[in-house]
Amino acid sequence: MSSASAPMDVSSEHAADLLVQQRDLQLDAVRAWTMTIQPMTFHRSEKLIERSDPATFNICLLLDGTMTRAWGAGHAVYHPGELHISDSSQPFELRARSADEAVSCVGAEIPKRLLPSRSERLIGHPLSGRAGVGALLAQFLTRLAEDTGCYRSADGPRLGLIATDLTSALIAHHLDDGHRPPPDTHRRTLVLRIRAFIQHHLADPDLTPRTVAAAHHISLSYLHRLFEGEQFTVAAWIRHQRLEHARRDLADREFLPTPIHAIAARWGFTRPADFTRAFRTTYEITPMDFRRRALQPSR
Repeated sequence: MSSASAPMDVSSEHAADLLVQQRDLQLDAVRAWTMTIQPMTFHRSEKLIERSDPATFNICLLLDGTMTRAWGAGHAVYHPGELHISDSSQPFELRARSADEAVSCVGAEIPKRLLPSRSERLIGHPLSGRAGVGALLAQFLTRLAEDTGCYRSADGPRLGLIATDLTSALIAHHLDDGHRPPPDTHRRTLVLRIRAFIQHHLADPDLTPRTVAAAHHISLSYLHRLFEGEQFTVAAWIRHQRLEHARRDLADREFLPTPIHAIAARWGFTRPADFTRAFRTTYEITPMDFRRRALQPSR
């Protein structure tokens, strides 16, 4: 926890034989997680916030046990079936307790920029996960944690979009302001939807920014504006994702009988020479040498 993107200090009376089980599922910009722990206390201080703040909201659904939270002048107790939201930019103390010596919960960490601007008004307050939109989000998070083996990498952006939309709907429901989400929320949602589309069509050699724009009924210039604040341009992100998927296959023994040019074609590279050049430029190694190193027997 001290080395996480939003680090926390942790203490427990079970420190000598502490049991913690956690599983993370990265869904593009969203991280879904499930955790089972023995009773412990989490503390995120101002000092830790200064050290690292990913600017995220973390929504947690308590499944077993109880949690007591203190932040600023606020105080709340959470019971199974209740949701609550934490802000990585705000200090808090969270105590997890259980008569059966095990506390379990699931949740999702979502960048603030993807959620309604007034979400901070709900920080720390218990939200029902048994009815309405809260129940939909609770069921989605629970099912997501249970069925990870059924998903493919291309499902990640789509599932992240669902988690973001359901969380936004829950927040809007409790704020009950009757207003449309801010324009930036729509922009980020569209970017996530476009990323999911690209992931699903990476194998199509005709996938280009122009075809992506046409598929989403937007102009090419608007598509480029959507990606102005992103790490990659649209074309660069398509190429990056194709290379990442090809690199993964080259390191997988299951694909050892598959020629390198066939793996390249599998991810939209129709010309082997173009693939080799792009791979070497990006990873500073040829596809053949990378495969040889990745698959050599460990000593």
